[in-house]
Amino acid sequence: MDPLLQHAFVEPMLAALQTAGPGAKPVLALQAPVGAGKTTLSLQLQEQAAQRGLRLAVASVDDAYRPWFERCRHLQGNPFGVTRVPPGSHDPALIARCIERWRRGEPLRLPRFDKRLRGGEGDRCGWSTTQADALLLEGWLMGYEPQPLIALQQWLAGSDHDLSGPEAAWLPHWNGALQAYLPLWQCCDGFWVLQPSDWAQVLHWRLEAEAKQRSSSGSALQPAAIGQMVRATLASLPPALYQPALDARADAVAVLDQGRRCLELRPRCRRP
Repeated sequence: MDPLLQHAFVEPMLAALQTAGPGAKPVLALQAPVGAGKTTLSLQLQEQAAQRGLRLAVASVDDAYRPWFERCRHLQGNPFGVTRVPPGSHDPALIARCIERWRRGEPLRLPRFDKRLRGGEGDRCGWSTTQADALLLEGWLMGYEPQPLIALQQWLAGSDHDLSGPEAAWLPHWNGALQAYLPLWQCCDGFWVLQPSDWAQVLHWRLEAEAKQRSSSGSALQPAAIGQMVRATLASLPPALYQPALDARADAVAVLDQGRRCLELRPRCRRP
């Protein structure tokens, strides 16, 4: 792991888990764009937590994607031509209920999603059940909150954005869909952010990730579909509009270069 990321990002995350108190069952959120290495970092964090005697479960908000036909219905007519990714394609209330039951003393039971199914479009693939002391929940839109309609209108009118007409027309829809995610965000005890130094890096990262999946499983999306999915993340919830508010309240923001090395780390400024 990148030394700066280990020292100034992972170690504080582990400390936050260990100081939560006996039986607290903390939930930490890891937010980063697609392909940034969320899954890899999560698994490394899980291994290090185990070395400290902490049972850390790892899950993705994408595990709560709606079942195939329901997801297609929710995203019908979207300007990206995708069947998953934008807000509304998940069932965040499902994960929130799972966390609530776990915190009441039940085993942690979470839905699972397999991106290899349906030719790389993915579908639900059952449930996982585990005993856990803490949970790390990762995803590209973790912590994003809906903006006032006037803020959307001002941003569309005043910023040098690259949204097409249909993409701009759908922006209020995606913004409204974020409302359903707020109860899940309230379940989280901290937000940790991996952010690219240049958002143009995201497509390159995702192409690399899909190439690895194709070589290991033989099933992955084609480059055109990957481009659609990356575009869906960057244009349904434009980072310039949604990222600053999350960065301001995040526990830490790690800025990554194209090779996913940590260039800069911004810890949250805490007032006394």
